[in-house]
Amino acid sequence: MGLRLPVAGGNPHAAAGRPPIPPESHRLSPGPSWFRRASSPVRRAGRLNRCDTSLLRGLSVLVLLCVVAGTASAHRLSPAFFGLTEIEPNTFNAQWKVSISGGLADAMQPQVPAGCEVVGGVRTYAVEDARIDHGRISCDEPLPGKLLEVNGLAATQTDVLLRVDYLDGSSFTHRLVPESPSVVIPEEAGALAVAATYLVLGVEHILLGIDHLLFVLALLLLVRGLGRLVITVTAFTVAHSITLGAATLGFVNVPIAPVEATIALSIVFVAMELARGEVDVAGFGANAASGGVAAAPPGAGQFAGRGANASLTTRFPWIVAFTFGLLHGFGFAGALSEVGLPQSAIPLALLFFNVGVELGQLMFIAAVLLLGWGLRYVSVPIPRWSRQLSAYVIGSVAAFWVFERTVSVI
Repeated sequence: MGLRLPVAGGNPHAAAGRPPIPPESHRLSPGPSWFRRASSPVRRAGRLNRCDTSLLRGLSVLVLLCVVAGTASAHRLSPAFFGLTEIEPNTFNAQWKVSISGGLADAMQPQVPAGCEVVGGVRTYAVEDARIDHGRISCDEPLPGKLLEVNGLAATQTDVLLRVDYLDGSSFTHRLVPESPSVVIPEEAGALAVAATYLVLGVEHILLGIDHLLFVLALLLLVRGLGRLVITVTAFTVAHSITLGAATLGFVNVPIAPVEATIALSIVFVAMELARGEVDVAGFGANAASGGVAAAPPGAGQFAGRGANASLTTRFPWIVAFTFGLLHGFGFAGALSEVGLPQSAIPLALLFFNVGVELGQLMFIAAVLLLGWGLRYVSVPIPRWSRQLSAYVIGSVAAFWVFERTVSVI
């Protein structure tokens, strides 16, 4: 019967809600074991004008509330990481990284595969919100064909990224989920498994990255016209793809904490521009006068932006999106660095993580636009100040993040 790694005092600092002790002062004494051992209607034109404008504002509030509500579960849904790196034939350095928030560090524990044992002591650190265990595992035969399992995963709402790196440069990457908390290591891992794993990780990261979604939402509400919206979103995509690749491949090294604070500041900036905007009634009026239906979708944001007094953001939103997109790309790279990339398939994993980010972003944009188009046909009285309320709520949430993240840097 194997022993679980004793965590001194059950991590009282995490339980009390206080910041974890830095790694240098929180190293525990090597333990005898670490993991558990496995046992072998058509509307009148004038009415459409007023309804679309009001529903656009109401839509912004509705989506905003849904996005902000997701922050409560963001940490709980973040993936854990279980990595095995072969250093000698059938001997592996093992790393287990799991979030302390929500009790995940106590709820989940990986098993030592059958026929393997923990060699030497295990070191445990608390770094920010993560508990990290380092140890060494020795097996009496090759790892392929053995079962790897994470106990307690089925009772959570998170997932675990599993990666095995072998001496010959090959690797196996797999995503363990509550519905399937174990996997048999295959004899030969294919590229498809890497692509599928990092694609899902990319989608999950953007859909759970509330700050990134709030920035995209603010752009959707600010930009006028479907064509300008496409250009703006494309500029944002190109920009964060550049810095994501550059940072992940090691061409650029930027501290993640200041980047996260600046990302929050970018949301404040766009929210300020959104609060200044005025409704462009003429944009609907042209269609209304001819008895037609306004062609621009609610998510395109029919607001003033072509006048002489219009700001650079409303006249050329793609410039702002590209500039801030460079910052957001560093944020994506920071998240990817937490789980790492398989050394034998770095380009493939990076490509599909980026593709997953783009798919998740498009899913969010499509959901916002579809909801807006649906609300056009619902007679719901919406206050005319709801758009301004959206801008102030977005800005307030982002301002709090600026303060919180700046304090963490200091």
